[in-house]
Amino acid sequence: MRAAVTGGAGFIGSHVVDALVARADEVHVVDNFATGRRENLNPAAALHEHDIREPLGPLFDEIRPEVVVHLAAQADVGTSVERPLFDAEVNVLGTVNVLEAARPHGAQLVFSSTGGAIYGECERPAREDDARQPLSPYGTAKLAAEEYLATWNRLHGSSHIALRYGNVFGPRQDPHGEAGVVAIFLRRVAAGETPTIFGDGTQQRDYVYVADVVRATLAAGGHDGGIYNVGRGSPTSVLDLVDGMRRASGVDFQVEHAPERLGDLRRSVLDATRAERELGWRPETSLDDGLRLTWEYFATAP
Repeated sequence: MRAAVTGGAGFIGSHVVDALVARADEVHVVDNFATGRRENLNPAAALHEHDIREPLGPLFDEIRPEVVVHLAAQADVGTSVERPLFDAEVNVLGTVNVLEAARPHGAQLVFSSTGGAIYGECERPAREDDARQPLSPYGTAKLAAEEYLATWNRLHGSSHIALRYGNVFGPRQDPHGEAGVVAIFLRRVAAGETPTIFGDGTQQRDYVYVADVVRATLAAGGHDGGIYNVGRGSPTSVLDLVDGMRRASGVDFQVEHAPERLGDLRRSVLDATRAERELGWRPETSLDDGLRLTWEYFATAP
């Protein structure tokens, strides 16, 4: 297939590109390198340096994609709180731009959405039809983008799919700013620094390894629309995650505490039963194995 991957030089996107190349697809990366890295690029993929907020029609006319894996995003909750207009420009208007560029070619979008930021606080594993109560502009923007996909499906007879990812972690994740806690902590441990926990550390998340997320993303292609949770279905507190990172690294590192951040959730976990039933997907990587593989990457990263 001819596949376009927006954000294909980023963390998840570069892994998706690798998997598409491995199955012999013709792959086109669309990235403006706001957060993506050139060293993540697969040399077998064609690069198109482009911002999804800018006109995409001529580029997609050149690529003629059959599937678009839409991973380009403003993915930082804190930034969305401080700069909600910018967040909406990227995550809502950028997605509409991708939708419209893909439409003349009949290309299916597989869209990277978010679980925790859309459902809000979860007393039990959230299902796709549960109440949607985002606590940050980021979650609201992703939810709005999902609704655009659903509208396009009804209006134009397309079959776009939204995947609500849990807390994805693994090699190549950005360890700076307010990125994933696993990347930030392991990078600091590798540098001999002390990681900081925001809050008391009892906050719980659904941590899912990037290779499992890639498998779910590829499995979704070709299915007839819908929304699917992609997570392990089990909550892990930050304190328990720290213990796992100590086991993975073999370093008995200490942590510091700072006040909780605005927009952060106390508990978020996803029920991925629908993905198992309809996509034939289930996570295969244990948390300990994923942390070990991620530590091996950050322990040797420059």
